[in-house]
Amino acid sequence: MKLAEARVLLTGAAGGIGSAIAAELLAHGAAVLMVDMNDTALRHLVSDQLPSFVDRVEVYTANLTKAEDRTRLAEFARTWRGGVNVLINNAGVSHFRLLHEQPAEEVDLALAVNLQAPIHLCRLLLPHLGRQTDAHILNTGSVFGGFGYAAYSVYSATKFAIRGFSEALRRELADTTVKVHYLAPRATRTGINSAAVERMNEELKVAMDTPAIVAAAARRMLEQETAEAVVGWPEKFFVRLNALLPRLVDGALRKQLPVIRRYAGTPASLSPPATDLLSTRVRT
Repeated sequence: MKLAEARVLLTGAAGGIGSAIAAELLAHGAAVLMVDMNDTALRHLVSDQLPSFVDRVEVYTANLTKAEDRTRLAEFARTWRGGVNVLINNAGVSHFRLLHEQPAEEVDLALAVNLQAPIHLCRLLLPHLGRQTDAHILNTGSVFGGFGYAAYSVYSATKFAIRGFSEALRRELADTTVKVHYLAPRATRTGINSAAVERMNEELKVAMDTPAIVAAAARRMLEQETAEAVVGWPEKFFVRLNALLPRLVDGALRKQLPVIRRYAGTPASLSPPATDLLSTRVRT
């Protein structure tokens, strides 16, 4: 795809990865409809970090867990600059907890934001996207959608689901002008990570990317029309190995359990308040 012709609806646009994707696409000529629940953060982001692109940026406030907000957003997107031709489902939430300690509200929120919202946005916009000569849907997943990880069981479940959804939808639309992409970043330095996650990753020597690395990968996927991409090594290898020999991955990750349990059980493991996360940031 030629990004100079892209009119992008980007969710989770005020978060670490979202803001980096917006900056990357704008720098390559795209127009971006930046969607987030946090209107103040969106406007500060545009005025402070993207002032040279104001002619190609629109900010839109929406709570993606609400059906009426999704419907209004889709209606606006169909007419904005003649209608969007790229949908990037990037909004998401993550909670680092052992399952038996996780409140029901967090489980429901993860399912609503990480899975239901992107599926519904695709459903609402597909008739419009199908009328475009070149249209794209990019769903942001995670390496945890390729191998499940302890203390991220619900998050992993949503990312496995969005990976399967992306694959099925890509095949469903194979004879149309709509291309579907799935991007799986590894651990990324964003505000969604709790202090405990940061310390655990350091102890386990988990490499963490900057949001700019993920944004560049997203841009390349659109330009090169790549169906799926996993960011980072050895995570890319682990995803492939888990698909072929999951018991080997079981053994490797079991050795990390004492460290994971130690950090997951601390107050520092708590993520920012849920009201802060509804449509702003993605943990990958």
